[in-house]
Amino acid sequence: MITRTIQVNLWNLVSPLAKTFDLMNPVLADHCLRVAYLSMRLAEELDWPAWKKRETAIAGALQDIGAFSLAERLELLEFETGDRGTHARAGYLLLREFKPFGQIAETVLYHHLPWRHGAGEQSNGKPVPDGSHLLHIADRTAVLVQKDKPVLGQIDGIRSSIGERSGSWFVPAHVDALLRLCDRDYIWMEIATGAMEGALRNSLGVETIDTDVRELLAFSRLVCRIIDFKSEFTATHSSGVAAVGKTLASLVGFSRQECVMFEIAAYLHDLGKLAIPSEILEKRDHLTQDEWSVMRTHVYYTYQILDPIGVLSLVSSWSALHQERLDGSGYPFHIHADDLPLGARLMAVADVFTAITEDRPYRKGMMREEPCGSSMRWKSGANSTGGWSLCWNPASTRSTGPARKPRPRQSGGTWSSGRRSKGTGSRGSPRPQRLVPRKLPFVMSVFNKLL
Repeated sequence: MITRTIQVNLWNLVSPLAKTFDLMNPVLADHCLRVAYLSMRLAEELDWPAWKKRETAIAGALQDIGAFSLAERLELLEFETGDRGTHARAGYLLLREFKPFGQIAETVLYHHLPWRHGAGEQSNGKPVPDGSHLLHIADRTAVLVQKDKPVLGQIDGIRSSIGERSGSWFVPAHVDALLRLCDRDYIWMEIATGAMEGALRNSLGVETIDTDVRELLAFSRLVCRIIDFKSEFTATHSSGVAAVGKTLASLVGFSRQECVMFEIAAYLHDLGKLAIPSEILEKRDHLTQDEWSVMRTHVYYTYQILDPIGVLSLVSSWSALHQERLDGSGYPFHIHADDLPLGARLMAVADVFTAITEDRPYRKGMMREEPCGSSMRWKSGANSTGGWSLCWNPASTRSTGPARKPRPRQSGGTWSSGRRSKGTGSRGSPRPQRLVPRKLPFVMSVFNKLL
């Protein structure tokens, strides 16, 4: 069951990530997509085979994956950056962990290496992929395009800046290809008008690879590392939530397959934090109201990233709803208890338990025994609408069928708790299935098993 083959569109996995990196600051908007788009067009102009064109475009979308802070990303937008490839090395180490990204990782590793009249064919005795040098010229060209000026009026300047570095910075054949693209207005209009994503999807979006749940788990671990590496204070948070959450899912009766899917969801639950500047994540004082408003958006971005990826539709609600609360006071959708999936409730418990045992910039973490006592006090005390009771209310049973959607989903389908009953109601939806009562007041017993 777990090793069954799944067809995955790699571009559909990568595109939402690229857009998320660019959300960190308006100045960054569309940079990763621009690099991917120019890489694709250059590869077409050079008549590269389809697989090579696809891998280079994906590398373009992920080329700055190792730049974790806003300051690093803004520096990379300078044409003559002082960066010497530190972020490229970090990106390589991250990407190589996912088997389908093996060659893409090599391309990213060398994407700031200058050609140096042929000396750049190798680095430390190892051959450098052609895609790395193509990515270099695509990246530096994307930096030259200014959003606040008419794009067609910038072409002569781009032609001059790139052309004069032929042979020193860039492969001459790649420069010649770019100069030919400079004569095609539609290329630059697609960049300026935001039509790049449609062009990329039309060219790359029909190609799929065969994978399985274990490789999807490896992909989620890759994303987890990217998320957690943004801050030393959250360096193990998502992996901690995955370990706690997988145990919780098993204890409440999730199947083996569902436990693996829940682990994937846990690794991805803070995906939207890629859009939050590290300067906010690592602030050592209380967040201002404006900063907290930015922080709260991360859950919505998680939803926006995962929702279009069909192969991850099962885990989307578990990841995206972990900040919702039973009384509707959570965010971003303010969903109430009756509509909150079981997987999302478990994720909320795992997230809070893991978070309060970790050191953060503004406080030390609790000892592992302390959250158990806190959960019981919160459950029985005056703050009955806070703490763990927001995630799990043992006084009520609930349907484990599909949750109502906060808004229409473009990709179709419904959110699911992951626990469906065998029968169906009159409208074809699962009949309400009551959880075994003795499993409901589980907080202390679960934590005792985890300690």
